[in-house]
Amino acid sequence: MRFDDTPGLQSKLFALNWLLPVLAGVLGLVGVLAIFSATDGELGRGAIQHFVRMGAGFAVMMAIAMVDIRVWYGMAYPAFLGALALLVGVDLIGVNVNGSQRWLQLGPIRIQPSEIMKPAVVLALARYYHDLPSWRTSDPIGLAGALALIGLPMLLVLRQPDLGTSLLIGATGVVIIFLAGVSWRVISLASVLAAVSLPIVWQFGLKDYQRERILTFIDPSRDPAGASYHITQSKIALGSGGVSGKGFMQGTQRQGGYVPENTTDFISTVIGEEFGFIGSLALVGLYIAIITVCFRLSLQCKAVFSRLLILGLTTTFALYIFINLGMVMGLLPVVGVPLPLVSYGGTVILVVMSSFGLMLSAHLHQGSTLPKSE
Repeated sequence: MRFDDTPGLQSKLFALNWLLPVLAGVLGLVGVLAIFSATDGELGRGAIQHFVRMGAGFAVMMAIAMVDIRVWYGMAYPAFLGALALLVGVDLIGVNVNGSQRWLQLGPIRIQPSEIMKPAVVLALARYYHDLPSWRTSDPIGLAGALALIGLPMLLVLRQPDLGTSLLIGATGVVIIFLAGVSWRVISLASVLAAVSLPIVWQFGLKDYQRERILTFIDPSRDPAGASYHITQSKIALGSGGVSGKGFMQGTQRQGGYVPENTTDFISTVIGEEFGFIGSLALVGLYIAIITVCFRLSLQCKAVFSRLLILGLTTTFALYIFINLGMVMGLLPVVGVPLPLVSYGGTVILVVMSSFGLMLSAHLHQGSTLPKSE
């Protein structure tokens, strides 16, 4: 697809907001160092792979950013349907790891379709509300379409089972509905219905281990050697770092292997123990800087699709951080949500960097005219 009014590559590179790629690159390097330390200084156990994946992610981000936003507008529903097909594939022929069926093995490559679904839902909802006449935003028909786009992938992800990712998809979808301008009357009614349904969800919607995680969150002392082990050890690691930390690769909790999954979901314990409160605060500051840049990009876009796309993808990114850090500090139940661009994991890196590419494309091509229903 070619557009006559699209600027050339050189003009795009000059106009690109380079602060976002630079901050993402710094965050990726933090991940390389943290993984290097968590694996006792052995490059081949994750650090090199993370560096290479960040490089590939950067290339994908730039390629996506250079494509006119009208192309991504046209691809919104096909991308959603493709991600949905991958989730169905997981349900039918997915790879089972540690009791969860969340991955697809495509030759030598293993992917996690639930991660791909996160930006796909945002793309679909952004187009849906761009096309939807404003007077239908709060009526039953308008809401039904949006809830279908959110609910179907949530149900498929819950079957894996992956409660954390399912809730993240749902939360992002609800934020987009709110940003699209749904009335406060609908919001109030939905809040009441959600509160009333909580006992039903607790009894019939959660598996035993999921209920156990929530009970452990409420009372971490109930099973210190079992369900509470992750939270207890992560708190010890974070607390032992003090203000300035024990020094790079000097973490005793890490060396003793007390914190499980310290290259993935609990990687922030390595940073907290070795660089202390100051290091953890710097990491949070880096995330806040990225989120701030993303919000500024959205404010400069006039098209509903572009604005909701950036805000939705930023919400997903922020929820990654909020849930992961809250889990590690014992403020939220333990769920399988990684720390974006820092935790080891190829699919997450590709998805986050692709999301940044979509944001940059929306901002870079803000002058492009998208079709709009009245």
